[in-house]
Amino acid sequence: MRHRPARSRIPVGAVAAALLVATLSPAAPAASAQPEPAAAETLSVDLAASTGAFRGCATGILYGLGDPGVPAHDLIAGMKPCSVAQKPPDGEQHPNGDALVVADDLFASGGADVYINSQDIYSAWPYQDLGIDDYLARLRPQLEKVAARPDRDRFVWTIFNEPDWIWYGDWATKKDKFLADWTKVYRTVKSVLPDARIDGPGEASYNPGRLRDFLTYAKANDVLPDIITWHELSPDSLNHYRAHHEDYRAIEKSLGIGPLPINITEYANRRDTSVPGQMIQWLTMLEDTKVEGQMAYWTLAGNLSDHAVRTSRANGGWWLTKWYADLSGDTVRVTPPKPSTRDTLQGLATLDRADAKATVLLGGTANAVDVAVTGLDRKTFGGHVDVRVAKTTWSGYEGDAGQPPVVAASRVRVSDGKITVKVPGGDPLAAYQVIVTPAGLAAAPVANAPWTAGYEAESGLVENARVVDQSDPSGWRYTTSGGKDIGYMNNAGSRVTVDVDVPRTGAYRLGVLYGTGGFVGRQGLYVDDAHHSTLTFPATLNWQYRGRLDTPVQLTAGRHRLSLRTSDPTGFLGRPGDIALDRIDLTEITGPETSTYQLTDSRRTGGSVDRGIRALRALVPNAVVLGAGDTVTTYVSAAEDGYYALSTTWFGAGHSKLGLTLSDRRVTGGDLTADRAGAWTGTTTAHLKAGVTEVVLSNEGRTPLVLGTLTQVRDTAADRRAVRVEAESGQLGGGAATTPGTWASGGSYVGQLGKGGTLTVPRPDVLRKAGQYNLTVAYAQAEKNTGHPYNTDAVTRFLDTAEAGGGTTRAPYRHNYTWDGFWPETSPLDLTTAAGALTLGNATGWGPNVDWLQLAPLVAANSVTARH
Repeated sequence: MRHRPARSRIPVGAVAAALLVATLSPAAPAASAQPEPAAAETLSVDLAASTGAFRGCATGILYGLGDPGVPAHDLIAGMKPCSVAQKPPDGEQHPNGDALVVADDLFASGGADVYINSQDIYSAWPYQDLGIDDYLARLRPQLEKVAARPDRDRFVWTIFNEPDWIWYGDWATKKDKFLADWTKVYRTVKSVLPDARIDGPGEASYNPGRLRDFLTYAKANDVLPDIITWHELSPDSLNHYRAHHEDYRAIEKSLGIGPLPINITEYANRRDTSVPGQMIQWLTMLEDTKVEGQMAYWTLAGNLSDHAVRTSRANGGWWLTKWYADLSGDTVRVTPPKPSTRDTLQGLATLDRADAKATVLLGGTANAVDVAVTGLDRKTFGGHVDVRVAKTTWSGYEGDAGQPPVVAASRVRVSDGKITVKVPGGDPLAAYQVIVTPAGLAAAPVANAPWTAGYEAESGLVENARVVDQSDPSGWRYTTSGGKDIGYMNNAGSRVTVDVDVPRTGAYRLGVLYGTGGFVGRQGLYVDDAHHSTLTFPATLNWQYRGRLDTPVQLTAGRHRLSLRTSDPTGFLGRPGDIALDRIDLTEITGPETSTYQLTDSRRTGGSVDRGIRALRALVPNAVVLGAGDTVTTYVSAAEDGYYALSTTWFGAGHSKLGLTLSDRRVTGGDLTADRAGAWTGTTTAHLKAGVTEVVLSNEGRTPLVLGTLTQVRDTAADRRAVRVEAESGQLGGGAATTPGTWASGGSYVGQLGKGGTLTVPRPDVLRKAGQYNLTVAYAQAEKNTGHPYNTDAVTRFLDTAEAGGGTTRAPYRHNYTWDGFWPETSPLDLTTAAGALTLGNATGWGPNVDWLQLAPLVAANSVTARH
């Protein structure tokens, strides 16, 4: 269906040697509308029982990439899929996702292989059957185009997709035809690309009888696939996949074949993708069996199988895939209470002895979990360990999620190589990351999760609307928090009210998990029956494809009534009020948006980790040591477009220079330089796009640097450096037109851009200087192909920004579900003149509608200060 290098070590500082069975005490639990069960489940982790090298290839994606830049490099690189599967060059099955168009994005982001679904050359689904000769005629041009590439060996050929129900369904009558056709196609591929890898048979489910027949024939006729593939798409695959894998290996052995690599080229369903508590179950079983996997394509090409929000933002599920990509070392034996049982507690774990770190990923249950860790080798971990538990939960398919908070942390003693880590429960949609490291020489780690509470909409007071059961054992429907939502909010008296109780007077972030029918929504927010504001909800794909809208509210300590209504003081809001409400979250805000990233948890090129250099413990208690030319990469998350202060502290033995790269873009003016030995703190205040940014720190000096953490703090005062203009104030040309728009910020927007239509804006006086900038465009576009049974064949539009006297930069604008609801999208823009005007257009097609533009210098400030 639709579908790290060897490193040196600096010895860890001395730690206390007392031994005692230890438990990790969680931070104060978040309030929840769901009561936490009293009984805890136990997940056993034996660090002494290696199950092999970490494979790390379970997060491939079918049609994960759509167009160049969709999704953004940062999301692909953070997720780091080993492979994606895409349509062939010029394939007609979908409007985007061409393998040769998107391959460079995957390879530049650390991916290894692009699978080409050759039959996706056809326009219909299921594929029209025009005979094998027609297929071969369509296949040859694909092969020739790939053969012309120097990286041709990085493409894998899926020559048949789900033949068990497309073209060759009845095995009794179609077996001989399939085997003959397989041979023709296989040999055609090899005749053009002798070293090509071919996968197969690629069936829609595990069919052992067909598979045995196929392998017997393929071995005898020298047409064995290089990679064995089939699909696991049912929720019951969580019960049966391991048995399928074991059975397949037995078939191989009986036939004297392999063992061949396996790729489950489509897995999971709509209810799973984007949901950490569901996806951890799939990742666990694929990693346990050391196979590759590719998540199925159910919605949009280019959204990482529902893990990418818009173009550059991450939802809760993406953070799980990023955690998975961060793992290193060997996997170890993990025993859940109910192995191979769908929708239950599952987990995987790794031990990296070189970095002295054990990591456990777990989820799939609403219960609290005791993670019973054994095999903590004293030579690696010492007598005390530091433990951190982070949580990522479901934020919706189009709901932005920031860096997962640490919900529990402590320093504990080890007894006989054992500890027990307490993981809080209450959230079946969440996954957790447990990191165990030797105790450092500084203070023990602490939890940083803010107070938060969640309230299911259906548990509130529902008036003039309906509770809708969205549960579906088949997995076909999209996930709904709690299995129900509120729909039919289509009259003036429709409202949902929840009672909340907050611990302190102050600011809170109200997050509404919602869906619309592909239109911009509006509802009135009332606090204690007084109108607070009228909220505007960006469009979503449909009522079940959840987004999340965040808005700040001020509340006094104690109980309050929060109500969302289809009327506000102006009266009935009409059709825009007909929004499906799923869940309402409250999260305490205690200051400016701030995140701290442990560089010891980050990815490195060279360098080493040290858990405590005694002479530097007050400055860099947990250190990454970078030699000359080494780098460390982390992924930061910004809640909004704007300026953030990025700070780090380091120690250098002499003159030091720390380079900064953001989103694969070397920052001019972002270097942090010290002219002598010592400890330093450097800060670069840079404009970040909303969502995820890949941050690379590089040692560009000659002596090693010892780095601590990277801290990110929102600097709203620096936002004055950016200049915003309404699009309609610019000069229009070639058919571009100003159009009234209900949701446009100035009451109108500019449309008909592209195909000669242009918008020209002068450079603001305060930005008349060449250099690196970010351009933010508030845009709308909902172009798509129609007719596919279940994929939304969304089309990406592009804008070219031409600088008078300079160059032209092209940026993508992903489908955003509506023609008149605007999303801000930020892209890099390097300008080479002091004052050249900017002209936006698209010579090769239509561009999106544009509401406003903002130009921001990439760097607002840069400083280095000595630490004493």
